Amino acid sequence: MIPLTILSFLCTIGFIFWRPNVNEAIPATVGAAVVLLSGSVTFSDLGVITSTIGGAAITIMATIVMAIVLESFGFFQWAAEIVVEKAKGSGIRLFWLVNLLCFLMTLFVNNDGSILITTPILLMLLRHMGLKNHQKIPYLLSGALVATASSAPIGVSNIVNLIALKIVNMTLYMHTAMMFIPATIGLLLMVTLLYFHFRKTLPRTVPTTVSGIWNSNAFNGKHPLKSEPLTIPKENRGKLMRNILIFVFSVRVGLFVASYLGIPVAIAAIFGSLVLLGWRWYRLKISPVDMLKKTPWYIIVFAFSMYVIIYGLHNIGLTQLLIQILQPIAHGSMLNASLMMGIMVSVLSDLFNNHPALMVGTITLTSMGLDPLTLKVAYLASIIGSDIGSLFLPIGTLASIMWMHIVKKGNVKITWGDYLKATWFIIPITVVFTLVILAYWVSWIF
Repeated sequence: MIPLTILSFLCTIGFIFWRPNVNEAIPATVGAAVVLLSGSVTFSDLGVITSTIGGAAITIMATIVMAIVLESFGFFQWAAEIVVEKAKGSGIRLFWLVNLLCFLMTLFVNNDGSILITTPILLMLLRHMGLKNHQKIPYLLSGALVATASSAPIGVSNIVNLIALKIVNMTLYMHTAMMFIPATIGLLLMVTLLYFHFRKTLPRTVPTTVSGIWNSNAFNGKHPLKSEPLTIPKENRGKLMRNILIFVFSVRVGLFVASYLGIPVAIAAIFGSLVLLGWRWYRLKISPVDMLKKTPWYIIVFAFSMYVIIYGLHNIGLTQLLIQILQPIAHGSMLNASLMMGIMVSVLSDLFNNHPALMVGTITLTSMGLDPLTLKVAYLASIIGSDIGSLFLPIGTLASIMWMHIVKKGNVKITWGDYLKATWFIIPITVVFTLVILAYWVSWIF
């Protein structure tokens, strides 16, 4: 039982790293089946696992549906045009605006969706601007790092964050109240460090128009999420986009209001996506049936399968071993707990991917006998390690693995060396800084 469980975990992670273009739900499902057959996870455990990930999976899928609807309206192309317009021909201003766009995309959609949507659009923008390969790297790499790290401030932007929230019995509202300020300050530090790292590479001037870009040769003039050529509605577009943005913002706020009032967040998310689907049906005459094909349902299968594997590791004693090592340190102080969990999950994420790392860390926390406030700080530190610390290597998150694949498909060469030149010092500094800010912020406010 023990060798089979460990082997299935290592083989699953190894296959995902080795073949990132293969749907990650396939190796995860095979690994989960082996764990189940080994006996380390029982059929009764499957009920616990289902109840743990159910709400998180529904919330994330509803959010992705909203993103697909926004894409149907041409919202993301419109946002990209606004970025170019506001850059006013400055490559430096474009750098900051691209990162702001990626930050907002993750806050309003989720980290995987942000990567899948913004990366192809950025590739088309940069290609249209005529930038050289080395000039594209600062925008693409910083955008990817920010898009992934931006899931830390609010738990609803990442499915594994939502699953972890359920495990520690913490509300989405409380997560954001404790985390938003420290994580956002950490993100500002990270972008500032990225700017100083890339400042000599950034072009001083860039084109000020994107006319004809959506018919360019990048991705054959198509966004990878669409089967038809990109179209941008022109009639009353500005007003329509503003109305859509206001609605999406209201839905996002509604998730936190629901959490505060004790209403399941998944219900609020489903309501928002259904209204937006109806709006699209009325305005664009597109039936909601297309969601059955476009929605990445495999995310639910992947999350469930990975949790089965992690639950197997928990049942064979992995978390008990971690408790023996970490418990004395965590009980020392809130700062110790923050640094310990954040650094541990960062290392585990870069070695084994952030999904299993955060799940292992969170399950471990619930058995350490910490007081409620220290438990929350340690959990939030784990989120920082999972969402930011995992970016040290490009295999630390599924989002960064997908990003590397998309960039390669877009004919931009970014090597591991290019990646590590930026992350080897920026990510550790950002993680430690954010963990310290988190501990003092929670001690001061709560």
